[in-house]
Amino acid sequence: MLLAFFGTYVAVFVAEIVGDKLLYTTGVLATRYRSVSIVWGMAAAFALKMGAAVAIGDVIARLPPSVVAAVTGASFVGVALAIWRKPDVRTPKEKDTRILMGAMIAFSAIFFSEWGDVGQVTAAAMAARFVAPAADKLSLAVAVWVGAVSAMVTKGALAAFLGAGVRVWIAERVSPRAIRYCATAALLILGALSVLETLGVLKG
Repeated sequence: MLLAFFGTYVAVFVAEIVGDKLLYTTGVLATRYRSVSIVWGMAAAFALKMGAAVAIGDVIARLPPSVVAAVTGASFVGVALAIWRKPDVRTPKEKDTRILMGAMIAFSAIFFSEWGDVGQVTAAAMAARFVAPAADKLSLAVAVWVGAVSAMVTKGALAAFLGAGVRVWIAERVSPRAIRYCATAALLILGALSVLETLGVLKG
C-alpha cells in the first residue's frame, strides 16, 4: 500500500510539474486571492478529478478532444470574467468572504479544465498497475487516489504560495487595476493555450 501511495505521488508529481499550465494558473489566482482559499479549492477539485481517474481509468483519456477543449475554454473564460468583475478597492465586508470566493474560483478553474491531462492519465495508469491485480482493491485504490491528490495539491500549493509572495511584492508597486488587467489577460492566454493543446494544435 505504501508503494502504491509513494509510487503514484512521485509519478503524478513529476508528470505534472514540468510545463503544466495550471501551475501558472494557480500562481495567477494567488495574486488575487488568499493562498489558503486556493489550496482548499484545488484540493477539492483534485480529489474529485483523481477519484474519477482511479475509478474509470483510461476512459478519461479517450474523451473527444473537442469536448475537453470546450469545457476547458469555458472554464478559463468564466474565471477570467470573475476576476475582471472583481472591484479594485475592497470593502471590509468582502474580506469576510474572500476565502470562500477564492476556494470556489480555484475549484472551478481546476475541476472544469484539462480533463484527461497527463496527471489523470498517470493516476489511471498507476491504478491499473496497483489496483487491478490486487486482491484488496479498495485499500490500494484509496492509496493511489491519496497519492495522486497529494501530488497535485503539493504542486498547486507551491504555485499558490509563490504567487502570494508575488502578490505582496506587486501590491506595493502596482495599482490594483493593472493587476486585474494582467490577471485577466494571463488567464485568457492560458485558457487559449490549454484549448489549443487539447485539440492537438500545440504539443505539451
